[in-house]
Amino acid sequence: MTEAIPYGTSETRAGDGGPVHVLHFVFLLPHPVVRVWAAVATPEGLPQWLARADLLEPRLGGAVTLRWLNAEEGAEGAVVSGRVTAWDREAVAEYTVGTYGRIRFHMEPAPANSLASVLRFTNEFAGPDGRRLDNLARWHRHFEDLSDALDGRPADRSARTPERLGRLRAEYAART
Repeated sequence: MTEAIPYGTSETRAGDGGPVHVLHFVFLLPHPVVRVWAAVATPEGLPQWLARADLLEPRLGGAVTLRWLNAEEGAEGAVVSGRVTAWDREAVAEYTVGTYGRIRFHMEPAPANSLASVLRFTNEFAGPDGRRLDNLARWHRHFEDLSDALDGRPADRSARTPERLGRLRAEYAART
């Protein structure tokens, strides 16, 4: 991986059905916005690091179906459907899907370098606190895969270990 992914942060608030968690990640990628956009908002880019887009209608209100690459085939939540809830070409892609909730990518050129991008990520979902820690660790690992994919090294699923995810989860638990 070229760049280390900074730790994400989270906040929790009361919701009608229990706690609602909002995860935030902000980091610099040494790639122009157009490349980052292609990775997070196109059916060709998403499978290189996150999910296969079985369906992605690139417009506000469009349908989206994502097949998570890190989930076992047939497992609950392996395939989720929803809507594109924000869409501003090469700036914002937001999907609201199943129990994964709202997943928002906001991209902008880095302040002093038009060949680099700042990615602001938000994930809002309901669930117990353990799920918050799991999702912080999973998104962190996904963003390591995104960085590698942008550098020309698509995610190697065989190199993933439960130990790495467990370490990340423990690091997030210690930080909060």
